[in-house]
Amino acid sequence: MRGLDRIADGLPGRVWLVQAGGVVNAFGTGVVFPFLVIYLYNVRGISYAAAGAALAFGAAVAFGAGLAAGTVVDRAGGRNTLIAGLVLSAVAYGLFPLIRAPWEAFILLALGGAGTAAFWPGQSTLLARLTDPARRHTVYALQRVSMNLGMGLGGIVGGLIASTAHPGTFTFLFLLDAVTFLGYAAVLLLVREPHVHPDERREAGGYREVLRDRPFLGVVALNVIFVAFGFEMFALLPPYAKNVAGVDERWIGMIWLANTLFIVITQMPASRLLEGRRRMAALALMNVVWAAAALIVLAGGLFFTATAAALVFIFATVVFGVGEVLQGPTQGALVADLAPTRVRGRYFALSSMSWSLGSVLGPAVGGPVLGWHPSLLWPLAAGVCLLAAGGCLVLERHLPVSVRRTAGGRAPREPVAAAA
Repeated sequence: MRGLDRIADGLPGRVWLVQAGGVVNAFGTGVVFPFLVIYLYNVRGISYAAAGAALAFGAAVAFGAGLAAGTVVDRAGGRNTLIAGLVLSAVAYGLFPLIRAPWEAFILLALGGAGTAAFWPGQSTLLARLTDPARRHTVYALQRVSMNLGMGLGGIVGGLIASTAHPGTFTFLFLLDAVTFLGYAAVLLLVREPHVHPDERREAGGYREVLRDRPFLGVVALNVIFVAFGFEMFALLPPYAKNVAGVDERWIGMIWLANTLFIVITQMPASRLLEGRRRMAALALMNVVWAAAALIVLAGGLFFTATAAALVFIFATVVFGVGEVLQGPTQGALVADLAPTRVRGRYFALSSMSWSLGSVLGPAVGGPVLGWHPSLLWPLAAGVCLLAAGGCLVLERHLPVSVRRTAGGRAPREPVAAAA
């Protein structure tokens, strides 16, 4: 109970509302995300290469819209921008059952990409404005918990419902996803966001100010690699498991759930463990762990099939989760601490664009490799992750000393009203 009290201490009720809405939204994402490529390939007959290209195109749109989203956040607020992104995503995934040809997937994933461009900087800026600096690592760790809890529960439900022999099951899943986007938007109507003082907004230097921050640009560049060869490569595990190792949809849902349960259980203890410790060292360790997880997947696909392979993949996703719980309290709080209040939306927009760019690069590389020689995917991911680990340690020397370590639990608080 003392640990729970520690987590709740200093977090406004509005933060918990945002987190609750995030769980609902992430549930919908979890329902469909593991099965997107399976739906396009196995139900609609769209090739791996075309499916990967469509996913990459959606991410490219998110990347292209990201700059505008950052400006909108700094002018209209994180909450309003987030609501707009949720509505766009609801429309996109609500129409997904209508896909019959690759070009239709491109259009709807592009619309979803526009929603993503507004979603992440809006949500991250809203949470930063609602929380004092000493508690931000806790808030972003909770954000990771809520996201993974929702996605894990969604993944297991999706695995129980989805059947390539019955395309109507995918229609139900996509409509359910659309409803959860709208549910999160409704919750946000109850949240009041602190506003940036008009004088600070007038003093903002726009993206020119952001682009002069070279250490921040280094953080952004590394995150592109984290996403492309970490998250996005593991996003290809479901089709790899089904079509290479013969794992059925229900086991795929269990694979997703195992990763989620591990993160939900360990994220907050990991957040406390990281307090006062070096942020870039944590991100370097994350990459080493991800490399190990990729090699475990490779072994599972080469030496096992069906249930045995599924159990190996479950172990691999748990190992991958170790890296995720290191990133959760680190990445978002580091960006928030590097960003001046007046342009925080733009900082988070560029950070979100790094996720989008990684989401372009990952499927663009991984999709064709999966179709050509699936087993090459995992040593490729492992090698790049190890290179990224070295990059983290090099960048650490260039960060301001004040942001190199995660804030301690007893750090002095900055009043939320003053920060806003």
